[in-house]
Amino acid sequence: MAGCHNITGNMGVNLSDLVIAKDIEPRDLMGRSVAIDAYNAIYQFLSVIRQPDGTPLMDPRGRVTSHLEGLLNRNANLVEMGVLPAYVFDGISPEKKEATIKERRERRESAKKEWELAKAEGDVRKAYSKATQSSRITNEIVQSSRILLTHLGIPVIQAPEEGEAQAAYMCAKGDVWASASQDFDSLLFGTPRLVRNLTLSGRRKMPGRNEYREVRTQLIDQEETLLNLGIDARQLVDLCLLVGTDFNPGVMGIGPKKALKLIKEHHDLSSALRALGLDEHDLDQVESIFLNFERTDDYRLRWEAPDHEKVREMLCGEYGFTEKRVASALEKFSSGKKNQRRLDMF
Repeated sequence: MAGCHNITGNMGVNLSDLVIAKDIEPRDLMGRSVAIDAYNAIYQFLSVIRQPDGTPLMDPRGRVTSHLEGLLNRNANLVEMGVLPAYVFDGISPEKKEATIKERRERRESAKKEWELAKAEGDVRKAYSKATQSSRITNEIVQSSRILLTHLGIPVIQAPEEGEAQAAYMCAKGDVWASASQDFDSLLFGTPRLVRNLTLSGRRKMPGRNEYREVRTQLIDQEETLLNLGIDARQLVDLCLLVGTDFNPGVMGIGPKKALKLIKEHHDLSSALRALGLDEHDLDQVESIFLNFERTDDYRLRWEAPDHEKVREMLCGEYGFTEKRVASALEKFSSGKKNQRRLDMF
């Protein structure tokens, strides 16, 4: 398409200026089930749970354990508050995401080199900042995450394509109350309710700055947002295609507010592009990724008590976690069961 720019950012389209996001406490989700975009959450844990110079937590054999630390403790806290988490793992990404994946890989490699250089120069602040940008999810990290979640009694779902798309589908079906991801793309996949900052709320260091800010859990209601914007779900997808998504570059100079104005004036993507003197090319295929994505009904949502022996065997015996740390987290799982009897779970 003429007049396009490269995709920027690594978290899908940014709709923060358009959506209605309400601050909530995780405990407000007591008794409610939430399908979590697993890769999104694991990436957060890998990025943030690090030593001061940016080195991730590792076991005596040099294997990264930041994700295991995050999954154990965050889920212990969520379950203690009565939240019912389920994790949805990515399958095969659509071909149109290849450019985004390649760009992210290159950015991670570049950040890793800058991190090593900053460490060698003793610049701890810069080292930590660059380290958080270099996080990479390996097959071993995925596999160990799935095993730990299973031992903790938390449902694990395999998506055929995008994890957040499958989570949105499960929410739209009414099998879970909300889907959770940092990505606003979940709204494009049709989730009725999106929870952001669920797996990593609290006081967090700002990237690249010696500042901290409070990261609050947020709830976004799709219907409320669409009513406020005066558009429907398909028009929201068209709006984002103008801005640019993980699957297509946007139109140069078009941000969310300008895209909203164009869609409200011209009603759909084709008309808006014609008004800009541009053609569609294969944007109908990108639109289809959001509206007709691969999904599965082959999953089971059943929350069970953790298998204490298997959790200890894995974390303490295999990865070198201390018994006290693991026992403390497992205790929270036990105390959380009484909070999960709310009748309006689904």
